[in-house]
This record gives sequence, structure tokens and C-alpha cells, in this order.
Amino acid sequence: MNKFTGGIALSLVIAMSLGACAPKEESTEVKKEVTPEKDLISVNEDYLSAVDVDYAFGFTKSLEEFKTNEKLGYRTAGSEAELKTGEKIADEMKKIGLTEVTKDEFTLDTWEFEKADLTFVDENGKEHLAVLGAYQVNFDTNGVKDLEIVYGGKGTADDLANLDVEGKLVLVDINQREEWWINYPAYQAHLKGAAAVIAVQEAGYAEADEDALNAQDVCGPDDAPAFSMSQTDANQLKKALESSENGTMTVKFDAKSTVKMDGKSYNYYGKIIGKDPESYIILSAHYDSYFTGFQDDHAAIGLMMGVAKGLVDSGYQPEKTIIFNALAAEEWGVSNSRYDWSTGAYNQIFNIHPEWVGKAFANMNFELPAYEHTTQDEIRSVYELNSYLTDFAKNVPTVDGVYKDGISVVSPLRTWSDDFSFGIAGVPALRNDFQDSDFMRTHYHSQFDNEDTYNADAFKFHLNLYGLLSMHYDQTAVVPLDFTTRLTAMKKVIDTDTFGQAEVSSDQLVAEIDKAIALAEEVNAKVAKVNDDYFTALTEEDTEATQKLYEESRDLNSGLLAAFKHAEDQFVRLTWEDAQIFPHEHAQNNITNLILAIEALEKGDITTAVDEYLWAIDNNWYAYDFDKEVFNYFTNYVLEAPKEKLMWGEGRIVGHENLFDPINSLIEKSEQKDADISTELATLNEVLERQKLLLKTTTDEETKAVQELGKQLEALK
Repeated sequence: MNKFTGGIALSLVIAMSLGACAPKEESTEVKKEVTPEKDLISVNEDYLSAVDVDYAFGFTKSLEEFKTNEKLGYRTAGSEAELKTGEKIADEMKKIGLTEVTKDEFTLDTWEFEKADLTFVDENGKEHLAVLGAYQVNFDTNGVKDLEIVYGGKGTADDLANLDVEGKLVLVDINQREEWWINYPAYQAHLKGAAAVIAVQEAGYAEADEDALNAQDVCGPDDAPAFSMSQTDANQLKKALESSENGTMTVKFDAKSTVKMDGKSYNYYGKIIGKDPESYIILSAHYDSYFTGFQDDHAAIGLMMGVAKGLVDSGYQPEKTIIFNALAAEEWGVSNSRYDWSTGAYNQIFNIHPEWVGKAFANMNFELPAYEHTTQDEIRSVYELNSYLTDFAKNVPTVDGVYKDGISVVSPLRTWSDDFSFGIAGVPALRNDFQDSDFMRTHYHSQFDNEDTYNADAFKFHLNLYGLLSMHYDQTAVVPLDFTTRLTAMKKVIDTDTFGQAEVSSDQLVAEIDKAIALAEEVNAKVAKVNDDYFTALTEEDTEATQKLYEESRDLNSGLLAAFKHAEDQFVRLTWEDAQIFPHEHAQNNITNLILAIEALEKGDITTAVDEYLWAIDNNWYAYDFDKEVFNYFTNYVLEAPKEKLMWGEGRIVGHENLFDPINSLIEKSEQKDADISTELATLNEVLERQKLLLKTTTDEETKAVQELGKQLEALK
């Protein structure tokens, strides 16, 4: 997403102390503002002098060489373009001096998008060519084919109910950010026999220009085809349809999009081997992309390679082994899954190199780094790194022209990028944040994510920041994990009113959290002393003391990483909209909305119950606009899918309440005077009782998990 100001002492002595398938809701976050210290600690002159923003930019641009679609770009999962780009990155790793460059193979579903050209006659009788984007589906016209096209509104059940779409293309408007993901209207149309859906982003994404196309992961089956059309082309097509007989017309379509199951792709990594070859600092970025993909994610590969070259060229000799990991298939890699992105990263840390867990100090993952997303740069991390990163950020050198408001650190991670897979595997992870930027609405995943977005100052800032952070990590003996941040956040989201209404006590959970926080504070003091002593020994070049401190702290380091993995396993759950929550929050949220809905219904207020509360329970948002078969399909493919389909989402959903029938019954009865809603009330009260039981169960499990964390921390004091 990044010019070095003078007047700062140079030579690093930074002392230890201290980032898809539906509109995504925000999770509760911990955010710490960073206030720079008066006495800036010196930074590493050699690295800052060696790191080269022009090199990083040049390599970023070079990644545009290979593409699956000659008109639009695309380097997609397992495609020839992705494979060639991976080899190019591996060759460059060797060229800049990384060692043990490795190619890791994994299985995924592959996608080649070659073309999607739609020709129609506009209202003035002029032939018009629309070049379309695509989603990860199978569709091949085998050359130019005549197809009928109709306008289907938003593609909901009501919009398509009285529309003949059999064998036709269906043009729909969509706002994937605020309403629903592409899989819902695509599958709705598929069930009615449509040939394909053509989606026009009316808002939410691709707002940069009316000519913008958009691409996202499809989160659906390969046989429910979908393509993307610009507003410019769609407006002309809509006018032509309005003036046509019966609202339909024939167009010429030449398209080829191919998904194949169980193909191969490859992750690549190279190393700067340290004194300890079995202790890792992992830097990562993905090399697949939509369109040109300048920011997402070629600039991130450029950043990673720029840091690597800067460290090598500066002559830095690390204590630990620094791994630079180029990951395939981040945007998509598994067909017919809600969790179809971050495929390369998930496979890398769960299946290919699970032995990295327990040995890796950190994963620093990069996304969209050559752009100033906001005036305050953000580092997003797991809870346990928040304090460490906040202190580190105070001493990062400024760069003229960007980030006038400094740096802040936010937690927890979000699911939209590869760091989440590393985090839940047990590797403390972070990334440069981008998701709260207007860029997401305007340029993200469109052909306008190109070189025109490049900000050299922002790129330079991130090259400085993450090179220095790599060395900062390298100069700690023990992974700097502070468990008080997660525990405090857990305590903060306990809604005592909801617990009281559910007749579930939170007292023991709160008591165990308080005990664990006290233990974590003692561990923090021990970790800080070990790392301070180690850093002092390093700076004094006392090799004997350095080695002794390092060896003596291995059990502490292993114990901290084991405790972190326990925390990720036990406390990271997801909503049906992919936001990270604590386990008890699932039922807590449902109980709150069920009680309010029931209260409204008991007063005869159906509209409030339906419009304000019932939609917020699990994924029942989609019960309002799509057929039951569609709703059930995209519910069951989460609840019943095998592990290889769920990947990083496996076991993270706490439960599900299917309210399709009562919601639709209430919607129908809301038009009736004095409607009998006793059946719906009875159903909702039954659901409420189940959710109360679920709250007790998850709270009991959470309490035991906090107790176990406390035991692990007690052993580390």
C-alpha cells in the first residue's frame, strides 16, 4: 500500500517491548494509537541505505508478464499464467541471493479464464462489444454463440419468479458489499435453468469508474455460471432491452472459463539462513491476481522481495532464519466452498509445512502496500502481538508525504487474507491493513487496480517498516506474546444482560479470565527481561552470553507458542459472515435478537421483528430474498462439507438456526390484519431455548479453555 526524513540516528538498536463470500460484518477490535517517543531509537543505516524502492517497483511491474486473458489479465489458481509467474519469482529469489529456494506442490481446483466477449445491437442499431470479467465457473460457448438475454433485477427469487430465463443469460444488478455475494443470484438463476448470470456492480465494489469490471471469489458451484459487466455496457444493454419486444433480445457471446478439480499449483520460498536454522520469521504475499493486480498483490510480492534484497544487500546476518514465501491461489482455489480463498496459505502451513508451527516467531503477510489507504498506517495482528507492535511502531522512521498521523495497531486478524490461515495454525501473524480504505470500494478487484494507483512514498515506508520489523523480531530471544490483550477483549464482549436473560452465569468465566490475565502479566515481565538481556548481549557482541540466554529460553519460547496455538484453537470462531468472534458470542448475539424479536411479535409488531432482528441470526439474511433451496444449499455446504472443502473455516462456525419458514411466514402475515402468529412465536421460543443451552455449553467450554491457558501460563512464570 509507501522519502526517508533526515535527522534520525542510523544503526538499529530498536529495543524489545511492546490483517470473502458475503457482505462482511465488522468484529469487535482492539486498537491502540501509537504515540512516538521523544527520543527516537536509532534504526539500521545499512538496511535503510540498501533497500531499493525502484527495484521493488520494477519487480512488481514485471509480474504483469503472464496472463490468462489477453484483454483483461488474470493470473488465476493453477493456471499456466500463475505457474509461470511462480517460476519467475523463484528465479528472482535465487538471483537476489536467497538460499534453499523451494517449490511446494499442493492440490487445488484450477481456473483458466480466457475470454468473455458479448456483442449486442444497442437502441440506435449500432453493434456494441462488451468485454466481460468472470467468476470461477465452467462455461464454454465453443466459439461465438447466439443467446437470448433478459434483465432480472437483482436476481432474487421474486425478481425471477415470473421471468422466463430457461437457457438465457440473465443481467442482474448487485451490491456484494452491502447485500449478498454473487453465488446467491447465480444459483437462483441456475435453478431456473438460466445459461448464466451477468452481474453489474451498482455499488459496493468497482466504484472507480462506470467502465469498471469486478471480480471476486464465487463461493459457489462451478455449474452456476456468472460473469461481470461494467455499468457503461450494462446501461446501453438495458436501454436496448427496454426497447425490445418482450424485454428480451439475442446477443452473441464468445466465452471460455474452465474450472478443473484436483489440479496442482505451487508455493515458493527462499531463505536467509540464520544462526538458528530451525527458528523462523516468515514473510509472505500471494502472486495470483485478478486483472492487472498491481496492488493486489503484485506490489506485495515486490515489497517482500524488496525487503529480502535489502537485507541481503546490507549484509545483515540474522540470528534466526528468515523465510520469504510466495503463495499461490489466495483469491480462490476450492470450488463450491464458502471458504474458497487463501488456498495456498492454508495448504502451506496446515499440510505442507505443519512443522513450522512452534518454530515460527511470526508471519508478516503483505497486501496492497504501495498505496496510502488512510493517513494513519495500520498494522493488523493477532491479539497477542498488539502490545509488541505498538511499542515497535513508535520508532519507525517517517517518510515525507505519507502517514502524517503515524501508525496504529489493530486486532484481531480478519479472514480476508493469508495471515488468518497462518494465525489459526499457530503462527503469530500480522499484515499491513487495507480493508477500511476507500480503495476497497473503488479500485479493489477491478481493472483500475493498476500502476496509476502507485504511491512510491507509501511503498518506501512499508519497505522500511517491515525490513526493520524483521530485524526487530530477529533480535528477540522469545516470541513477544502478550495474552492480556485477547483475554481483556474476551471479557469486554461478555454481555451480562444477555447472560442474565438466558439464565446463564458468566461469573466463573470472568473469574478465570481475571486469573489468566494476572498470570499473563507475570509472564510478560519474564519475557521482557529475557528479551532485554538478550538484546543487550547482542548489542555488546557478547557471544557467550547471547548463546546462553538463547539456549536457556527455548522452553519458554516453545511454551508461549503452544499457549498461543491453544488460544487460536479454542477462542477463534467465525460468524456466518466470516467475522472473528469468541465462542460465546455466537449464541449471545442470537439470544439478544431472538428476545427482541419475540417481544415485538408479542406486541403484534411483525415488521420490527422481521426487519430489525430476525435477519441478524446466523445466515438468515438470505431467507428474505432467495428460494428455500438456495438458502439450504449455501447453509448445508458449510454444515456438511468435508474438511478439504472447509479449509480454514473448519470447526469455526458454532451452530445454525434455520429460520427460513418462520421468517417467510411472518413476512406474508405482516400484510394481514390481526394475523395469528402463535405458530411462529412457538418456533422462535423453541429456538431461543436451544440458543440458551448453546450459550451455557460454549461458556462452559470457554471457561475450561481459559483455565487450561492459565495452567500453561502458570508453568511459564
